[in-house]
Amino acid sequence: MAFRSGRHFLQIPGPTNVPDRVLRAIDYPTMDHRGPDFGHMGLEIIDGLKYVFQTKQPVVIYPASGTGAWEAALVNCFSPSDKVLMVETGHFASLWQKMAGKLGLQVELIATDWRRGADPAAVEAKLKEDKAHAIKAVCVVHNETSTGATSRIPLVRKAIDAAGHPALFMVDTISSLASIDYRHDEWGVDVTVAGSQKGLMLPPGLSFNAVSEKARKTAQSAKLPKAYWAWDEMIAANKTGYFPYTPATNLLYGLREAIAMLQEETLAGVFARHARHAEATRRAVRAWGLEILCANAEEYSNTLTAVMMPAGQDADALRKTILNAYDMSLGTGLGRLAGKIFRIGHLGDFNDLTLMGTLAGVEMGLALGGVTHKQGGVAAAMAYLTEAAQKQAPGAKLNAV
Repeated sequence: MAFRSGRHFLQIPGPTNVPDRVLRAIDYPTMDHRGPDFGHMGLEIIDGLKYVFQTKQPVVIYPASGTGAWEAALVNCFSPSDKVLMVETGHFASLWQKMAGKLGLQVELIATDWRRGADPAAVEAKLKEDKAHAIKAVCVVHNETSTGATSRIPLVRKAIDAAGHPALFMVDTISSLASIDYRHDEWGVDVTVAGSQKGLMLPPGLSFNAVSEKARKTAQSAKLPKAYWAWDEMIAANKTGYFPYTPATNLLYGLREAIAMLQEETLAGVFARHARHAEATRRAVRAWGLEILCANAEEYSNTLTAVMMPAGQDADALRKTILNAYDMSLGTGLGRLAGKIFRIGHLGDFNDLTLMGTLAGVEMGLALGGVTHKQGGVAAAMAYLTEAAQKQAPGAKLNAV
């Protein structure tokens, strides 16, 4: 393999680039997970996670991928043959639905064209039809990583309330937490699912459930088998900062550091930064004459942009060209979108110059790969970021050249 200088550009929408601060924290010597120092750290981390999820409720941590957090949400709340309402907004929503079926649940599915988020009106209509309240939960992916469409969670909550339905509300925030505004308590979510490898800026390996009092009460009578995923022992042990098993200590070191970084920037600052980079990316895509997959501007994702290829041209061939020529990884099209789109990740430990390098790599790759496009995407993004910087520092003037 040819030598490559510089850093690899990992611009998939997760796992994301891990900051040096977090890498250094993970490198600390492993401590006794039954000792007093661990208990202090555990309490600090759990308190910090409540800040990130914007909740006062318990947040349970598992050594697992986000898939584990999906399963934990389901097995803690349901019994065999319970019915759940799910919205198939993309590949990952589809995988969550398939998991529910494998666990013995009945899934009522609201299908979409994979170009938009969950439709609150469709959710309300389904719940109003359910006079017997057979549906036990509504499950929605906040930010669909495969499509770049963000569901409007407050409106879905209003739809559930408008239907007068007692269903639990479960939300997957794996590619939105700590990147796009999300409020577990204020938005009336019962179970929030998350993972470590995206906005939390960690390697894969930790997953999370934030759980409401209603969800915990429901869990007391749920009959699906569970042991490792059970909330009750976890929440009881977490009250003193400990875990009922050997935890992923070194990833927890990294999590503590990542939470500190988010608190230093503030959530408002984090959300504004991601919104700025997303808008700059969309301006670049439009300048190239390409189409954004998400069809509803109100649902554009601030963590990734899925870009449609011109008819007859292969997204995977373009990704291969960019990887070989510029050492940059872009997200592939998943499921029914395979070969039709590429995804630009712009989340996590990310700044203006990182974005400009990413977009330059895409624009050069489009030319090198012979993809039909226009020039000027990088320039459009750069102009927007420059304007944004000037607004942030209104007293500063750029010297004329």
